[in-house]
Amino acid sequence: MSERLEDIAIAMVANGKGLLAADESTATIKKRFDTIGLESTADSRRDYREMLFRSDDAMKNYISGVILYDETLRQNAKDGTPFVQLLKAAGSIPGIKVDAGAKDLAGFAGETITEGLDGLRDRLAEYHKLGARFAKWRGVINISDNLPTWGAVKQNAQALARYAALCQEAGIVPIVEPEVLMDGKPGTHSIERCYDVTEWVLKTVFTELYDARVVLEGMILKPNMVIDGKNARKASVEQVAEQTVRLLKSTVPSAIPGIAFLSGGQSDEEATAHLSAMNAAHDLPWKLTFSYGRALQAAALSAWNGKSENVAAGQRAFAHRAKMNSLAATGGWKKDLEKAA
Repeated sequence: MSERLEDIAIAMVANGKGLLAADESTATIKKRFDTIGLESTADSRRDYREMLFRSDDAMKNYISGVILYDETLRQNAKDGTPFVQLLKAAGSIPGIKVDAGAKDLAGFAGETITEGLDGLRDRLAEYHKLGARFAKWRGVINISDNLPTWGAVKQNAQALARYAALCQEAGIVPIVEPEVLMDGKPGTHSIERCYDVTEWVLKTVFTELYDARVVLEGMILKPNMVIDGKNARKASVEQVAEQTVRLLKSTVPSAIPGIAFLSGGQSDEEATAHLSAMNAAHDLPWKLTFSYGRALQAAALSAWNGKSENVAAGQRAFAHRAKMNSLAATGGWKKDLEKAA
């Protein structure tokens, strides 16, 4: 029996659930481990991910799918159980990061293009056999007074569309992630500037998706929120929520099953508060949920601290953040509830 892309996409944004982004590259996870003084090895990376994936409360109740790195998709837990089976047993869909990272865009100073299209068709076929049913590709858009340029926006949008079409051909739901950087250089842009650039980016991305014949019902959008720069934060929770919803309603077709936000450098509580405010105050044509990495994992990593005796503490921290974001995905998170929990 074939799996319909539309059904997978709907399951990824099931009510009150969201995605765990556990797709840190080997270089990135090393930086995270450095903060707790832990050496990054295949075993330590396995132990950390296993702690998260065996957090039954979080995985079964709040997490619909997990974005994995190539190494993690192929890894087994300490007892030999493949991670893919572990996720499926928890009712979570395995996914895979397939881009090769953002590289300098030739001829465009300060801008990048995401690489990884070469050989992608064959890699997707292998990932499908390994159990992945959705994928992720991140296009990075820097923002300043002069950036982005049309060339950078256009080329990243085209790459996202080509990736998405190849995913759907392979029976894999594409997460389309065009990220306008909150912490870009210099990170001093206003919320109005973020709105204008994100509007431009999303309109261009959907034009390219249409031209590439991507089935909108079989994809998920993972955008940034409309927010002022990391070094110029002034906007209130209500402003971020209102501006983000206004923008999405003017750019994102209602055929999309759901939008799973990236946290993009926001603090844990900020990312949760903004998502909850959107769901609580607005009538929406699609599900709005989370696809967070640091905002779900930071507290768990700190509590675990690389020690086996702290696994339970790490799992409790992860479950707490997952629960708070689950509440936000239905508009039910409140600051006093966060403090009391």
